[in-house]
Amino acid sequence: MSDHAGGHGTATLYEASKLDCVCDPELRAAWPSARLAGPAFTIRGMGGDNLALHHAVLAAPPGCVLVADLDGAAHGHWGEILAVAAQHRGITGLVIDGGVRDVDELARIGFPVFARTVTVRGTSKDHPGDFNVPVRIGGIIVRPGDLIVGDADGVIALPSNAIAETVARADQRIRDEQQIVAALRQGATTVDVYHLNPRDDALTPSR
Repeated sequence: MSDHAGGHGTATLYEASKLDCVCDPELRAAWPSARLAGPAFTIRGMGGDNLALHHAVLAAPPGCVLVADLDGAAHGHWGEILAVAAQHRGITGLVIDGGVRDVDELARIGFPVFARTVTVRGTSKDHPGDFNVPVRIGGIIVRPGDLIVGDADGVIALPSNAIAETVARADQRIRDEQQIVAALRQGATTVDVYHLNPRDDALTPSR
């Protein structure tokens, strides 16, 4: 996980953010163990057309995550060729509200992709798209420069002005959780450590 995210996963950052910044859970890793983190380079294209993605690979700066609104279309907008080109230019991954293909090849080269669909259905190359504009991805608005983090638990988009505070709270959350885990291993219960109201019948033998 990139240093942009302080090495934290999506669940920790999401809970630390206290924001509605989590994408639709249908946006999933295209291959197991894919992880990404970096500032968003946003793309608004047309479903079924991938010309905007070809141009974005040339326009996006190294270290960014491509974040593409393709209307959720079930077309293979992205595959091995684009991934190799993006990787060569230092792009760290893709989150696409739409479909991709060549997932075995994406895994082999280690290029992380999070997509709504995996499909071989083809695309045209006619619509140039728009870059660095707000886009809707997985039900939330993503703006250029927002921190995109994706892992096995899903995808989140932290507003750029909330990154530092969120990472700091996530650091504290990790320290707190380490203490909780230590207490549980010493025999404490989750009811104890979270100060939950116990059930009166919790220790009553079943009949």
